Amino acid sequence: MSQPLVGIILGSKSDLEVMQGAVKQLEAFDVPHELLIASAHRNPDKVHAWAAGAAGQGMKVIIAAAGKAAHLAGVVAAFTPLPVIAVPMKTSDLGGLDSLLSMVQMPTGVPVATVAINGAANAAILATQILGAADEGFRKKIEDFKAQMAE
Repeated sequence: MSQPLVGIILGSKSDLEVMQGAVKQLEAFDVPHELLIASAHRNPDKVHAWAAGAAGQGMKVIIAAAGKAAHLAGVVAAFTPLPVIAVPMKTSDLGGLDSLLSMVQMPTGVPVATVAINGAANAAILATQILGAADEGFRKKIEDFKAQMAE
């Protein structure tokens, strides 16, 4: 795989099954990506180092998935100039509403785009659309994808 353009970070191994939807969608679009599991609460130094270095490593977009308090996307956004797409994970306590609300209620100056609860595939599609704003090849993949959906 070539240099990752999209970084996927998960707050927990338990998020991996859902986030395979993002991985599969990025692979379908031939988007180079990498995946890291690191909690904003249990591994803050690791999250900080990865997020702060993502742009320097050539990444263009980050997808962050977490449940419950779900601060991962916001923490990542605080340490990178890259766009961050948050995927709230469904939880046993509040069905993912807790995750969703903590992601969409970001303070001014630290924006995070948020997709639906367990919306891994949509996060990958949005990441590819962001890449497509500056890369005609990725834009064409999205155009073809949308044309196939319309059939």
